[in-house]
Amino acid sequence: MIDDDCLPDDELELIEEVVDSWLRAQLESNPVIDAVERGEPGQRRWYVRVRGEEKDVYSIWYTLGQRTLHYETYFLPAPEENHGAFYEHLLRRNLKLYGVHFAMGVEDAVFLVGQLAARAVDERELDRVLGTIYATVEQCFRPALRIGFASRFRH
Repeated sequence: MIDDDCLPDDELELIEEVVDSWLRAQLESNPVIDAVERGEPGQRRWYVRVRGEEKDVYSIWYTLGQRTLHYETYFLPAPEENHGAFYEHLLRRNLKLYGVHFAMGVEDAVFLVGQLAARAVDERELDRVLGTIYATVEQCFRPALRIGFASRFRH
């Protein structure tokens, strides 16, 4: 059985070149992109450092696999309080998101994650992914922080 979704190395290399080129252009022209690094040799992984307004700095990790481009960013640690309200807030936000969603990861930390078919990777989709992550962090970070860490904001 042949897996039509699994891309051969030559196609993955072309997609890798698209991502590399797009990230170089973003680093030069996009003021929110602070740094871009590559993963270990042989990995198709990129680390993009982003400067935000609500959340000062965060990294987006892009990983190109044989079928998908996976992307994620660390959003917040597990909440200290108001757990139900915190997770309800994020789950309700998930309903309105396109291309990303909130998920629980290591040590119950909250991540913003998504993926797209490797064959769909082009500059327009990469722009959409970056814009979606940026907008979601900007819109959701402060409200989630105030719910899950409310006592830190009391005077």
